[in-house]
Amino acid sequence: MTRAKPSAYFVILILLVVVCLGSSNGGHAADSAIDWKALEEEAVALLSRYIQIDTTNPPGNEIRAAQFLKEIFDREGIEAKVIESAPGRGNIFARLRGNGTKKGIVLLNHMDVVPAEAKLWKEPPFSGVIKEGIIWGRGALDMKGSAILELIAILALKRQNVPLKGDVIFLGTADEEAGGALGAGYLVEKQPELFKNVGLVLNEGGGIRVGDDGRARVYNVSVAEKTPLWLKLAAAGIPGHGSTPGNNLAVNKLLAALNRIMSYQSPIKVVPEIQKYYADTAASEPEARRHHYRDLRKALQDSAFQAEFLKEPRNSASVRNTIAITGIKGSDKVNVIPAFATAELDVRLLPGEDPKAFIEELRKIIADDSIKLEVLLSFPAATSPPHPEAMKVIAEFAKAHDAGASVVAPLVRGFTDCHFFREKGIPCLGFMPHRSTPSGEGLVHGVDERVSVESLKFGVRALYEIVSKLATE
Repeated sequence: MTRAKPSAYFVILILLVVVCLGSSNGGHAADSAIDWKALEEEAVALLSRYIQIDTTNPPGNEIRAAQFLKEIFDREGIEAKVIESAPGRGNIFARLRGNGTKKGIVLLNHMDVVPAEAKLWKEPPFSGVIKEGIIWGRGALDMKGSAILELIAILALKRQNVPLKGDVIFLGTADEEAGGALGAGYLVEKQPELFKNVGLVLNEGGGIRVGDDGRARVYNVSVAEKTPLWLKLAAAGIPGHGSTPGNNLAVNKLLAALNRIMSYQSPIKVVPEIQKYYADTAASEPEARRHHYRDLRKALQDSAFQAEFLKEPRNSASVRNTIAITGIKGSDKVNVIPAFATAELDVRLLPGEDPKAFIEELRKIIADDSIKLEVLLSFPAATSPPHPEAMKVIAEFAKAHDAGASVVAPLVRGFTDCHFFREKGIPCLGFMPHRSTPSGEGLVHGVDERVSVESLKFGVRALYEIVSKLATE
């Protein structure tokens, strides 16, 4: 037998090192070739452009956003199609195909945004301007920023030629801000074949809560939501000239009803999801609150703690059905007494609440049979089927990047498109890896919506890592 020369030993050693490095990265040796700086800068530039596409709902006009995204997928050689549910109401479906040995993942986002009152903003809401490390504009958080994270994840998987076991699907929907009937609801009902072999949907509804010191406290991964019950109240009266008001006035009757509603406080109810959430987050709270959070249901029996706890609107909304008066309409002219007056209410119900029973209770509160109630939107509560693998992957990511941060399942006070999938038995988890500080709360649907470049760049790497693990291992 011929003895190998020292140079041959050296070559063999180098090859063994390369193989080991590749296998230690879960078989993704190609990941090391990712130019993260370029990918992050691409994400920043794309989000700025995307925000500039005004998709305010109403009217939505999401078709422009869908076409913008499709052009990107087309350039990258990723199969994509735009699906119109109504004129101008576009949805986009794009897919990277796997080998079929694992169920697919849907990266869900909505393309519409709520209205923005430009005169109240520091920067124009559809400018997408980037200043001092901040990207400004309506949708930066809800949810065009998340859409760009999902887009970049799919582009990176394609560019790296990552061998996927399951399909990875990008789904941008219309109409979420108005209930989703022309978006996710339309697609799930009219084109269910799109989701035939889907085992998981990742969507908005959770993220990474960071302290003012920059350290991550909690990873919120939502599995349940409060459900909306949108109502219209209508009062009728005798119309006339504003100079001669009578006694039977529609506006007065409506205001009396609204005043009784404003005086009402729904009873406190700690549902199991909330009891567990506060217990799970207790360790990250200041000592003064920690022992109360470990058993919130019991703690709220203490009147002093209850009063302090309920001062925070987010806490109060977590343990009560809520009613928000969001619109009132009477006459269009200042000197005309209208025949009709209406108001719109945004009611959010805790899991397990019966919308019909709540409406009957509301009728008793109003105590005026002449006030008509119309249901504008209502759908059943739906908790996500469990998906232990996804929770494990997110928990592993949290441990690796934010040691000490707990992974918890909050009850979302708003609603998302997740319920359309949960109702069909498809797990839908609310988690997008945005890092948000307490000072950033209230920006969603609010004035000066914005996201930090740093948070977006972190999310680029985070979502790629999570999705690639779920789709390949």
